[in-house]
Amino acid sequence: MFKKATGLFLALTIGLGSGWILRGQEPGGAIAMVYYWKAKPGKLDDYNHYIHTVGEPIDFEARRSGAFVSITTYISRRPDSPWTHMRIFVLKDREQAANLEKALDDAGLRVQPDESKRKANADLSATLRDLVSREELEILK
Repeated sequence: MFKKATGLFLALTIGLGSGWILRGQEPGGAIAMVYYWKAKPGKLDDYNHYIHTVGEPIDFEARRSGAFVSITTYISRRPDSPWTHMRIFVLKDREQAANLEKALDDAGLRVQPDESKRKANADLSATLRDLVSREELEILK
């Protein structure tokens, strides 16, 4: 039993010391690009569905190709909130931030190569939400 415990302790110490255990974690970003959207009246659930079915596949493809570190979407259900959806893209640096919109557009082309379907999705999004604001923020570390 003592040998097992000693072996486990040694492996854990070496693993933590070398970063082996933490290697699966994403490196933190330095910049966040925050988009504030307001779902149109009566369209909150429809816009949530749009994010899941149209937006997330594009986000996944863009992230896979290195466009950003991570994305999180927050929803405000407060009736007097100026926004209903806050989408936060965490980015490595300002260069990645400057290229985010093009990277998302390129990912959209890969996910949906049919131009008429992309236009239909863009037209649909215009009926579901309005852009309130966009901000580039530094992440305090």
